[in-house]
Amino acid sequence: MKMNKVVAFALALGAFVNYSKAQEPVVMTINGKQISKSEFEAVYRKNNGKEVNNTTKSVNEYVDLFSLFKSKVFEAESMGLDTLTSFKNELAGYRRQLAAPYLTDKNTNESLLNEAYERMKTEVRSSHILVRIDETALPKDTLEGWTRIHLIRNAVLGKMPTTAEIANYEKLLKNQSEVSKNLKGKDSSIYKAKLNSVKYLADYYKNATDKFMDIAPRTSDDPSVVDNKGDLSYRTAFDLIYPYETAMYTTKIGDVSQVVRTRFGYHILKVYDKRESRGEVFVSHIMAAFPKNATEQDKTNAKTKIDELYGKLKGGQNFEELARQFSDDKQTGERGGQLQPFKSDGRRPKPFEDASFALKANGDYTEPVMTQYGWHIIKLNEKKGVPAFSEIKNELKTRVSRDPRTQMGRVALIERVKKDNNFKENLKNRDEFTKIMDSTYLKATWSAARAEKLGNKEIFNLGGKSYTQNDFAKFLETQMTFRSPTDVNEIMKGIYKTWVEESIVNFEDTQLEKKYVDFRNLLREYRDGILLFDLTDQKVWSKAVKDTSGLKEFYEKKKNSYLWGERAEVTTYKCLNDKVAKDVRKMLKAGKTEKEIIETINKPSQLNLSVENVTYLKGENKNVDNNWKAGVVEKDIIDEKEKKTFVIVINKVLPKTPKTLAESRGLVTADYQNYLEKEWLDYLKKKYIVTVNKDVIATIK
Repeated sequence: MKMNKVVAFALALGAFVNYSKAQEPVVMTINGKQISKSEFEAVYRKNNGKEVNNTTKSVNEYVDLFSLFKSKVFEAESMGLDTLTSFKNELAGYRRQLAAPYLTDKNTNESLLNEAYERMKTEVRSSHILVRIDETALPKDTLEGWTRIHLIRNAVLGKMPTTAEIANYEKLLKNQSEVSKNLKGKDSSIYKAKLNSVKYLADYYKNATDKFMDIAPRTSDDPSVVDNKGDLSYRTAFDLIYPYETAMYTTKIGDVSQVVRTRFGYHILKVYDKRESRGEVFVSHIMAAFPKNATEQDKTNAKTKIDELYGKLKGGQNFEELARQFSDDKQTGERGGQLQPFKSDGRRPKPFEDASFALKANGDYTEPVMTQYGWHIIKLNEKKGVPAFSEIKNELKTRVSRDPRTQMGRVALIERVKKDNNFKENLKNRDEFTKIMDSTYLKATWSAARAEKLGNKEIFNLGGKSYTQNDFAKFLETQMTFRSPTDVNEIMKGIYKTWVEESIVNFEDTQLEKKYVDFRNLLREYRDGILLFDLTDQKVWSKAVKDTSGLKEFYEKKKNSYLWGERAEVTTYKCLNDKVAKDVRKMLKAGKTEKEIIETINKPSQLNLSVENVTYLKGENKNVDNNWKAGVVEKDIIDEKEKKTFVIVINKVLPKTPKTLAESRGLVTADYQNYLEKEWLDYLKKKYIVTVNKDVIATIK
């Protein structure tokens, strides 16, 4: 049968191998091809490691196993299996997976894990002001946003913008893409809103009680600021975008952060509190809800209801049953009031959240708690703190790998590769592209051929490899898509940065086999595993299934090996009671057919009798085994499970007979595969002549 390709390989041999090195001792030759000691030794040592103590083989046994393995690899190569597109694509897919951990900085990633875990222990309450800037914003738009956020930050700290600063900002604002476009369309609303957010900062500050949260609704571009004044409540690692998270943890309580850039734009934040993590709670609740537009009487009725339910709980009634019967939260009521586990992150009403985390022991419940949605009684099912690092390390790895912070590992790798490979850059040659970039690029009709007039000069060099203007032009062409009117040269510079980074990572990717023995060996293991699978599939597994004439011929020669044991063809009359069984026996004695018996007995009721015809192997049914001869079994059988009386008729006892090919196909196919494999291995042993250097073998311990 088929199996995973790499698993098949691993079962056949285990691990793989170092490349042969010049001047290394030769452990064997196979058809004149030399096998180094290190290659053989790598396999031997891996298969005799702690993980395979129970199946350790001697060196001499490994000689036979390894030589057969190498013979199979050579056979696959001789058949050209390593040249097939399907093979190359599959190996390339495995290589991408194997390469991924090598194409990031391991030390940085380990630091990110530890940093995230330490941050999980603390929850930080912060409020923020956002000046929204697109990730691909032009410099003039970035400058407008940068100026605005700094003026706001200074005002929050008590330094109001001067008349000159406001005038300078207004010039920048009029040049900002979105504003200038709207002004041309006679729409000044965005212009006025942004200008006023700066122009009246002194008034906002003078009238503010909380200098940060009261200014936030008048200056922040975050839509939620109208409701929360920028207050993001208590958050911990992974709850917010990484640059903001870092600022949140590195800013002291009461302080306002420096400006933070995220993919949303520029932020400033104020930290209001830091506390030990509350962890996570799993609670249930019973709810007496306030109806929409609730009157005071509605609220009184809800309070009366929750007090009555609280009294029933105190009287010993079951929480879950009360939730199912009476909770106004019907969705959770069906589950006995159970909510999904949650953290103390402000996403639920504060009274509800605080009451939930205040519960101490599983099973404890609160007095009635009021929120804007109604009254609640909350029961604690489970409370979890931050787990030990060892318990969640793998989960953290997954979360970090899916989080933008993982780019820090890539950035660190790029910088290291630059340094190690003497990265040199000539931006003057890059900037020559301003001569050939125009609006056709925005319309996706630009051609890389336009760069030929530049002379194909080098833009950067890495590890002695030259990356030229023509190379960059081809990359630019691959990144081309229809874009709105904008500064095409700024787009070019952004794409250039991407090209440099991708080129550096790709360069490192090409060096992996040379730099890392483990990577080289594992890739070779995957390579040969795929080859061995495909070869064995072709020669054994699929052949046994597809070669119908060969399978039939094999069956005819071996069919006496596939026998049915003694069998009995049995009819069981399942009678409603003893009276029905007695009537069945009378009709059997009178020679009535099964059909006649069923029609007669079930005429008053279809529940009186059912009939089952089964062929049993000896040993499958003890009631049949105890009466192994043809005829009606003398005594009725009382079946306790079905609560019925059985009358059993053994129609025929069959001797041992060969199974048909259809009846034994699975067993025959497996045996045929074994036969084909033995024939194939004999062929390989004859084709590939192995000469072992016993002196070198003797040095392997």
